[in-house]
Amino acid sequence: MNIKPNAREIRIIKKSQSLTTNTAKILTIGTFDGVHIGHQKILKRVVALAQKENLVPTVLTLFPHPRMVLQKDDNIKLLNTIDERTQLLKAFGIEKVIVKEFTKEFANLSAKDYVQHILVEELNTKQIVIGYDHHFGRNRSANIDDLKGFAKDLNFKVEEISAQEIKDVTVSSTKIRNALSDGQIEVANTYLGYNYFLSGEVVKGKGIGRTLDYPTANILIKESYKLIPRDGAYIVKSELGNSTIYGMMNIGTNPTVNGTSKSIEVHFFDFNDDIYEKKLNIEFLHWLRNEQKFENLEALKTQLKKDKFNALEYIKTQDV
Repeated sequence: MNIKPNAREIRIIKKSQSLTTNTAKILTIGTFDGVHIGHQKILKRVVALAQKENLVPTVLTLFPHPRMVLQKDDNIKLLNTIDERTQLLKAFGIEKVIVKEFTKEFANLSAKDYVQHILVEELNTKQIVIGYDHHFGRNRSANIDDLKGFAKDLNFKVEEISAQEIKDVTVSSTKIRNALSDGQIEVANTYLGYNYFLSGEVVKGKGIGRTLDYPTANILIKESYKLIPRDGAYIVKSELGNSTIYGMMNIGTNPTVNGTSKSIEVHFFDFNDDIYEKKLNIEFLHWLRNEQKFENLEALKTQLKKDKFNALEYIKTQDV
């Protein structure tokens, strides 16, 4: 899937801002971290019903993650930045993505106030597609049966996604995070239904790669909560202009030159364009090896040559 970086900032609706709109919507609600194949099943249903009922397919998602706010968890790692999540949701047919700021005040809304004032009055929701295990409102005290009760009083429909339908797709964001942390890129990509990717700006590095004849683009990921796969060397690709460019990426501290801070560096094959300050999406295809400390730069250069050979052989044999 070709997901292009979004240069615009995502608008996060603050508590002081209204969501009010006259457009009639069919809505699903959730974090949608990863927008994986389980999520995609829900999104396809929303899009299909939207076409049938002449409604706008919409996702209401929250940011920051509730754990960041309620538990002050600064160590949480997410599969997507909020910008990436929005790109993906729209790529799967969602026309409107509403990002609501998650605050303690929002968490304390009663279930009735949340449904009546936000979902119905502000968003003009006519139908909601939601999982059987969905909970909402203060202390997550309300469930799908409560939502159906509100639907009767407030004149909207609810379609419940059954336990069996959800269990048919045995995937979770946690499984994907674990696979990426283990370097199991193909496993993660299978669960996602697309290639895991990083979105970042190309910034100036130390230029060591160029002295080795392997110039690299240094990728800056500004969002500290974005999950970065385990340290090591990877086969990657990116869409640059109208071309697909392959390369190899190193994630780590560059121990051969006594590096101390983690960096993300990509060497693109047969590519010499100036891409400094451009924002790129880098897709992961395959894990090559662990990062290691070599005796000297010549030994590192020899390994890079082997890595490039292995990467090109992999690309030849795979439909990537």
